[in-house]
Amino acid sequence: MRRSLLFIPGNNPAMLQNSDVFGSDAVIYDLEDAVSVTEKDAARVLVSQFLATTDNMPMEIVVRINGLDTDYYLKDIEAVVSDKIDTIMLPKAQVEDLNKLDKLLSAVEKQKKIKKHIGVLPIIELTASVLQINEIVRCPRVNGVLLGAEDLSSDLEVARTRQGNEILLPRMQIAYACAAHKIDAIDTPFTDTNDMDALKEDCKFVCNLGMNAKAAIHPNQIPTINSVFVPSDKLINWALRVEEAARRAAEKGLGVFSLDGKMVDKPVIMRAEKILEKARKYHLTDEEGGSL
Repeated sequence: MRRSLLFIPGNNPAMLQNSDVFGSDAVIYDLEDAVSVTEKDAARVLVSQFLATTDNMPMEIVVRINGLDTDYYLKDIEAVVSDKIDTIMLPKAQVEDLNKLDKLLSAVEKQKKIKKHIGVLPIIELTASVLQINEIVRCPRVNGVLLGAEDLSSDLEVARTRQGNEILLPRMQIAYACAAHKIDAIDTPFTDTNDMDALKEDCKFVCNLGMNAKAAIHPNQIPTINSVFVPSDKLINWALRVEEAARRAAEKGLGVFSLDGKMVDKPVIMRAEKILEKARKYHLTDEEGGSL
């Protein structure tokens, strides 16, 4: 369960050192687009050494490796895969690449005797990947899907706009596919790092489409993203009332009951449970059970 994921260039030691203070649910140490060809080796060494000397990070650790069509990905995997990371992010992901990555990770996990099962976050950046979304979410290790709108728009040969009509279809496809498989649907970064009002509106828009998280390219975007991708006080209070009413109904042996003149059945109860799971994870309820 994520709200925000912050990209951090793998060749920026200051940001690496401070990556636990930005408040994002995940940090993405980037060895791909944020790093020039001449600095690939240095970034890989820097990230691997940083991970080796770091313990008990409070957020999810993701590393974006270079694509499987490059000469860098094997060195990336060998250098960064350890018990210190949680997820590998794969750019320009397609089904064939994800299956190959699963086998590579299994081999490295076995070789290094890694205790955890490392997840994979594919980025949808190709039109071919959009057509494979339903298969991508079923690939081994996939625990979420990130939309990469800049490269996708380029592949489609259309202009990337702030309004985002050109990416409405993949946004909805990712939201539906991820919801069906109970994994995170993560929206593309908002590239204007100074306009927090526009960022907030963009977050609200994709949240209403069914996406549950958003990537960020600057730390100052994290508070806005985190504030949107959580249930509102009104929604939390409704879910608490459903929870309490469901408890009383269960004591009476009732599977269906009425609340505020509306029928409440299993799907409604499950929605309330999901709302409260997120609210409690992010400490949005007080000790008495109400919203903060």
